[in-house]
Amino acid sequence: MKITEHVHALKIPFQINDPSGLNIQRFVYVFLIFGRRICVIDSGVANSEKIIFEYIKILGRNPQDISLLILTHSHPDHIGAAAAIKKATDCVVAAHGAEIAWIQDIELQVKERPVPGFYSLVGGSVNVDRLLEDRDCLDLGEGLGLHVIHTPGHSKGSISLWLPHEGVLFSGDSIPLSGDMPIYEDVLDSAKSIQKLKSISGIRVLLSSWDDPQEGGLSYNTMDGSLRYIQRIHEAVIKNHYKDPTPNSMDLCRSTLRELGLPDTMANPLVVRSFQANLKAADRLDLLKS
Repeated sequence: MKITEHVHALKIPFQINDPSGLNIQRFVYVFLIFGRRICVIDSGVANSEKIIFEYIKILGRNPQDISLLILTHSHPDHIGAAAAIKKATDCVVAAHGAEIAWIQDIELQVKERPVPGFYSLVGGSVNVDRLLEDRDCLDLGEGLGLHVIHTPGHSKGSISLWLPHEGVLFSGDSIPLSGDMPIYEDVLDSAKSIQKLKSISGIRVLLSSWDDPQEGGLSYNTMDGSLRYIQRIHEAVIKNHYKDPTPNSMDLCRSTLRELGLPDTMANPLVVRSFQANLKAADRLDLLKS
């Protein structure tokens, strides 16, 4: 799908096989920036390279034109096809330093953050060639400068990318979608990162990995809704914790999901970790105040 003159989006469906036998249908976006060469933002899940390469060929370009693969963070649905893309194109793989360990050693990620069906989502480890830091600017040619914004919260090294030439903001997983599965490591950082992105003027299109493209004012409305969602989650976690300070973490997860009107199928270890992050910030009742 063409978004702007140089930016295209690919919506890649996949499923997570829950240990209970439930198949959870998900999707993730991969983005392509066509400049002098091709920059790919995130790689999708394992085997997504086939979809990416075919799309590039349809547009009359060669997959070998891929010179840069930027990973917004290290989670499975973002690094799944990275090793295959690197092998096929010898592109430069770039990521924030705080994400490198899990990208370069997927066995370490499985150990420290087990995800159902992990090995069906990730094709292998891949070396990171370039470290990205906040305020870096990547020259993609044809007047396209891509600015790196460190947006921790979802993970320590999560980054967003700003393409001012076309007013496009790539937010990775930094902006939780209201009503969707809440996944973050640090809830305070998450709120601050969204506020940081919201402060950018001139956003014409918001491209999130979890959500369909949002144009114009909808971009800022989406971020406002995300901030309200995080605050609502925070209040629900604290309320349910104080009701019964002794329940195990999964019980707290289920009671909080019910409070939020979210399905019990979201009760999993990743959401448990998110709600534990809320408890670590329990002294801050209002996350949105500076």
